[in-house]
Amino acid sequence: MRKNKMDRRVKYTKMVLKESFIDLLEKKDISQITIKEICEKADINRTTFYAHYTDQYDLLRKIENEFLDNVRACLAELDQENNNVDPVVLAEKIFEYIKENAKLCKLLLSERGGLNFQKQVMVMVYDPIINELTSNNKVSMEDAEYVYSFAVTGCVGIVQKWLNEDMKKSARYMAEMAIKLTMGLINLLKSNKRI
Repeated sequence: MRKNKMDRRVKYTKMVLKESFIDLLEKKDISQITIKEICEKADINRTTFYAHYTDQYDLLRKIENEFLDNVRACLAELDQENNNVDPVVLAEKIFEYIKENAKLCKLLLSERGGLNFQKQVMVMVYDPIINELTSNNKVSMEDAEYVYSFAVTGCVGIVQKWLNEDMKKSARYMAEMAIKLTMGLINLLKSNKRI
């Protein structure tokens, strides 16, 4: 019973530190945020902060990793349910997760979140996209990497625009758009072999 209570306290502590940090990061650059500010806002002492994180950059990295792990879990869950996952259903699930975590996602994709998060997103989807494009010699590896770069940066741009416009369109609509745009480019490459 004591362990459960400790686990809940640690979970609560991390949650309030994370929320306080995100609130501060919305207002100013990470280099201007102090541990003292985070702790005061969270009503947590500095010793407790340092028990979980080395500094504000470590906290940001752990927030990013948690977000990406949750996206990976969504993808893995769908993959286990059905080996032939509809790409629109998969994208819709990701857009729904982004919507549920809009404040955080908007921040991570902004200049305040830094490029590291965007790079991690790109790495996460690299293998599936490249494998799909190069299987059966559909397109060359060089062309596949161009398509991958274009598709991923385009999808990040779509997500940013959607978040900045307060997600007026549904997750399903956004998923269909992202997949249509990406598949359109892939089909163009397949039919022409060269752009």
